[in-house]
Amino acid sequence: MSSTEQVHAVTARGLVRSHATRAGRPPVLDGVDVVAAPGTRVGLIGENGSGKSTLLRLLAGVDTPDGGTLTVPADRVYLPQEPDLGAGGTVGDLLDAALRPLHDAVAELERLAADLAEGTGAAAYDRVLAWAIAHDAWDADRRAQVTAGTLGVADLERDRPVATLSGGERTRLAMAAALVRRPAVLLLDEPTNHLDDAALELLERSLVELPGVVVAASHDRTFLDRVCTELLDLDAGELGTDGYGGRRFGGSFTEYLDAAAASRRRWEERFAAEQEEIAALRERSRAGLSTIAPGRGPRDNDKFIHAFKGAGVERTRARRVHDAQRRLETAEREAVRRPPRPLEFAGHLTGDAPAGGLAVSIRDLRVDGRLRLDLLDLAVGEKLLVTGPNGAGKSTLLAVLHSDLAPDAGTVDVRARRVGLLAQDPDVGPRGRSAAAAYADAVGAERAETVPLRELGLLHPREHGTAVGELSLGQRRRLALAVAVADAPDLLLLDEPTNHVSLRLAGELESALGTAPGTVVVTSHDRWLRRRWDGLHLAVGG
Repeated sequence: MSSTEQVHAVTARGLVRSHATRAGRPPVLDGVDVVAAPGTRVGLIGENGSGKSTLLRLLAGVDTPDGGTLTVPADRVYLPQEPDLGAGGTVGDLLDAALRPLHDAVAELERLAADLAEGTGAAAYDRVLAWAIAHDAWDADRRAQVTAGTLGVADLERDRPVATLSGGERTRLAMAAALVRRPAVLLLDEPTNHLDDAALELLERSLVELPGVVVAASHDRTFLDRVCTELLDLDAGELGTDGYGGRRFGGSFTEYLDAAAASRRRWEERFAAEQEEIAALRERSRAGLSTIAPGRGPRDNDKFIHAFKGAGVERTRARRVHDAQRRLETAEREAVRRPPRPLEFAGHLTGDAPAGGLAVSIRDLRVDGRLRLDLLDLAVGEKLLVTGPNGAGKSTLLAVLHSDLAPDAGTVDVRARRVGLLAQDPDVGPRGRSAAAAYADAVGAERAETVPLRELGLLHPREHGTAVGELSLGQRRRLALAVAVADAPDLLLLDEPTNHVSLRLAGELESALGTAPGTVVVTSHDRWLRRRWDGLHLAVGG
């Protein structure tokens, strides 16, 4: 590794991080290592709550580890799932701040060039030149224009306060600033959320071309396949992805799926074998090896011989019992823990809708400036995937079907008795309310008792008592999905259902969509889901 790589590498050893709200529970991160040289693109994967966002915050310097060592270049940009762009800033302020270091570098080179003519400043000139080349400083303004246009934020007025932007607009604006900046280390938390196909292509191309380090937590399976040079599984289990406890995987996500399944099988087989050995050792210890000298008592003329040999037998018995106990203690100490039962979605996305007829009928729908749809008939039990670029009206259509938004023209006939909605940014209750209480408030006490949160397999039981504000964004999405399906809706509306959720749950949702008896309408930019979709398809905004 060159000295330049050493300066710009990310190195973390034995990171430990606990949260005060998790008192009495294991640390969120416990002994995590990350080593990434320039050009390395690390994908962080794992279940919701496994510590992906926590690790990114440590690498970004937002939080401090409780243990371990950490070295990250100062030239870094961190883009969280919900960017805080400042309450008082404007769109122009944010973009100018991203461009300023690049403009300053070009100006500094021009100043240093004058010193070179006088025979001084060569070292400083070389240093600034290397930085400017790595950050493509001369092309910054053109790159900013192209990036902002592709990400759909070029039309935002420069003096518009960022506080007035939607969540998606804030995310795309922050992404544009980060990509234009081209830092030595780019830290991204679920970067593909809120991006349409054109924006996804730009993001992936920009990251592959970036000379620095990228560390990205992502649920996007296509992104992981196309961008990441390696994966770091924070939920890899006792034997890791390599069979020896390691979390790093050097292949594609598609290859990782097979490796993870094989690792789980090895863990289960090893646990079973070790428990069998422990049971045998316990039995030997209890029996005390009583069969060493079994049988009758001695005859009178054998008493002397028995007394002489019996002492040796007793010593042998004691030695063997001690050896069995020692082996038992070692086996119990070194045994792997029981493989935990994976959190699996166990509910039904919809109820049993009445057979036949239409669930939805739309004619000449107009929502001014947002959506135009001439005709849509959706039969009971049909599955519809709605696609289109950002701003095409996908979420607007779901809001109309859920009666949250009245159309400006046209007719919308929703004949389903019960309609459930998973919104992109759902409100799951007050931040101080526990997850279980928020679920009961949303669905009603009677329904919460009939369909308990624990039976849906969406939120781990240990998180039921956690305050909503302490849940990760992925866990809040799981809670919102639980609310949406608890009432067994006849019509289920899912707005970007794989956003923020774990890779495992994304796959389970796709499987559940295929078997749901009711009617489902899904909007999604998820390319993995879309490639495998075999239901109806509606493209809007084209």
